[in-house]
Order: sequence, then structure tokens, then C-alpha cells
Amino acid sequence: QVQFVESGGGLVQPGGSLRLSCAASGIIFGMYAMAWYRQAPGKERELVASITTSGSSTDYADSVKGRFTISRDNARNTVYLQMNSLKPEDTAVYYCKRRFTNDSWGQGTQVTVSS
Repeated sequence: QVQFVESGGGLVQPGGSLRLSCAASGIIFGMYAMAWYRQAPGKERELVASITTSGSSTDYADSVKGRFTISRDNARNTVYLQMNSLKPEDTAVYYCKRRFTNDSWGQGTQVTVSS
């Protein structure tokens, strides 16, 4: 059974940082590109960042370029999202899944940026 478990969210002040983690199971993790998505209240889910199988190439939404960094540890079946210089508009539930596969969504992790 394919499963993605996100963690690391929380409440942070503007300008702060958080590191999200996503543990994958039920797949040969190193064979798949991975991605982080987010869904803000009242908005559609959007792609935030993606990473290739080896981690050698990454891509980001324009809104997070220069602030967020995606990385992965294939030995731990885990993908990370380091988020710096957080803004209130980054408030959302963050999800991870395989980039090009129609996986079911996990429970996500809530990120709230507020003073």
C-alpha cells in the first residue's frame, strides 16, 4: 500500500523557517520523482516544488523560488522541504506525493504563517 506521511508543520511568524518531512512507504522510493504541493483555504491545490530521482535536479513555483529548498534522502525514503523567509501567503496544508503518478493524497501538514 502506497503511503505518504507528512510532518513538520506548525505556526511560525513571518520571516521564520520550517522544515517539512515526508516519509514514503509501499514504493521503491528512489525510482520516482517526488513533489510537494499545497492547498490554501479557498484555493486549488498547487505544485510547490519537485525533485528528480537522484536529487540532481529541482524545480520550484515562482512564488517560492529562492526561499524554499526541496531535497531527498533515498536511504530513508524521505523527501524534505526547507522553507525560509516564510510569508503569510505560504499558509496552507502541505502534501507530498510522486510527481507523475496519480497517488491518493495523505493527510498533509498544516503550515500557518502569522504574527
